[in-house]
Amino acid sequence: MHSISQLEKQQVGLRLPKYLVEEIDAFTTQFSINRTDVIIEAISSYISEQKANIFYSNFDAGCKELKNTLTSNTTNSLKSLDELIDELEH
Repeated sequence: MHSISQLEKQQVGLRLPKYLVEEIDAFTTQFSINRTDVIIEAISSYISEQKANIFYSNFDAGCKELKNTLTSNTTNSLKSLDELIDELEH
């Protein structure tokens, strides 16, 4: 959740291609909303998607590293995740 101060709006100038502004305007007319709301939602969705991509990419890399660790001959032939955790804790 965001604090009240974080929810305050700040003016930002940006330049968009004409075709994109026209598409936004058509969308805002169709759904009776303003440009700002469309742009805020688009940016928020983009950032959320990128964060999810980073999370899943890191998760995938961690799983691959764990698999390599569990199958590696240099780990004293650990057979399970529990054995690996026990080994790392001691």
